[in-house]
Amino acid sequence: MVKFYPIVFTLLYMVAMVKPVLPVFDYVVNHDYIVEFLCINQDKPELNCDGKCYLMQQLEAQKEEKKQNLPAIDLQEYPIGFVSFVAIVAVSDAPKILKKTISYSNQYSFLTSYSYFHPPSVS
Repeated sequence: MVKFYPIVFTLLYMVAMVKPVLPVFDYVVNHDYIVEFLCINQDKPELNCDGKCYLMQQLEAQKEEKKQNLPAIDLQEYPIGFVSFVAIVAVSDAPKILKKTISYSNQYSFLTSYSYFHPPSVS
């Protein structure tokens, strides 16, 4: 039973992610039907619409539906009186106790080699 919940929530998440793509998927699957019967610009073949006008109309309708489903939030109903404001001290009034404690550790090392590279001589 415990393994059931993650599977259900994963499926619900996948459905929520696929929902915005459904008009495009419907357009791809039913392309011929949309071009033949549902296209708005059938009388203007020079536009080469191929049903994209119908797709744009469906995407716009989905966007409007999404906007209508959002709840309106009235800020008058949620006062912020419980928030206490912190007093900010000006920089000139701040105490000058700050001490720079920066330590530098030189961990660089190298090999000293006194043999120099000489190219082979041609004789």
